[in-house]
Amino acid sequence: MERVECIKCVSQPVIIFRHIYIYTQHGGSTQRGSSSPRSQRSGDQVLLRMGSVGICGSDIMYWQRGGNRRFRLEAPMVIGHEGSGTVAKVGSKVKTLKIGDRVAIEPGTPCRQCFQCKQGTYNLCPGITFCATPPDHGNICRYYKHAEDFCFKLPDHVTLDEGALMEPLSVAIYACRRGEVTLGSKLLICGAGPVGILCMMAGKAAGASQVLITDIDDNRLRMAKSLGADHTINVNGRDKLEVAGEIEALMGGQPEVTIECSSVDYSYVLGIHATRPGGCLVVVGRPSQQTVLPLDEAFRKQVDMKGVFRYTNCYPAALAMISTGKINVKPMITHHFTLNETLRAFETAISHDAKAVKVIIHCDQ
Repeated sequence: MERVECIKCVSQPVIIFRHIYIYTQHGGSTQRGSSSPRSQRSGDQVLLRMGSVGICGSDIMYWQRGGNRRFRLEAPMVIGHEGSGTVAKVGSKVKTLKIGDRVAIEPGTPCRQCFQCKQGTYNLCPGITFCATPPDHGNICRYYKHAEDFCFKLPDHVTLDEGALMEPLSVAIYACRRGEVTLGSKLLICGAGPVGILCMMAGKAAGASQVLITDIDDNRLRMAKSLGADHTINVNGRDKLEVAGEIEALMGGQPEVTIECSSVDYSYVLGIHATRPGGCLVVVGRPSQQTVLPLDEAFRKQVDMKGVFRYTNCYPAALAMISTGKINVKPMITHHFTLNETLRAFETAISHDAKAVKVIIHCDQ
């Protein structure tokens, strides 16, 4: 890791590692925000003193590979999109927030004018700006500028750490909505990472009677069990059809809904085999480009496959679930680091020995 001068703001030092900038100081010209023209509508924006930012798998992909699927870095980029902070300044048109308010940041800001926005699926807006998606900067920084209506005020008893985890929780809520998880549902989740565990918790809150979660990491399976999973299975090296049979036996029937959160090809195939005929396979993780699926079985069983791209209109539900105690995300946070320890935070997030689940960077420390 080396200290260099910011390309655009030569008076402000930053930390750079590989493709990624992390801004460590604040000056008038280093308030990070989207580089899109829409971000210049400063009248309806707030300047946030960043507090907590969680590390996501997509952040790690940008760090290690310089891209995330179809999104590729063409210039250095500030990363981080699971964020919360405190309002430091408000634009002239801001009405619902004031200086000192603590907020969770929904990282996507759509155009509000296209067909997708007008029908409510603003996550599919072709002109959306999204924290840490090229070319838009993220919010692992001291200060960040964001649209007022995509900042959600936190009650006094909700911490900034919990506010940051509203982002992956929104993914989980959206996945459960896409799968139509409801009272009495049997729910299978493939992958016990942060999003998989949150899908389990969101599914329980939506009324699922049983949730079974799979992974190859016993530590993460133990955490999932401690947070409410009814059954866990370590699938490492096991035959998919054998595991599908065990799932049916443990749950007393095949699950109506499967949510894939591992991005491992094995799990997509397992999901098709395990899901009840007429059920639904929700795809949160992203498969490889060469995934081979038993489509004949999926079509014969009428298993609907539904994609998930981020979320839409889920932050209010995430805030309600956390603020009322229906979902407790605190036990998932296993490691804390200051902004200047960002490199160590990322190294911890990918270390098997560290047994990290969710790593938080405190940008105000």
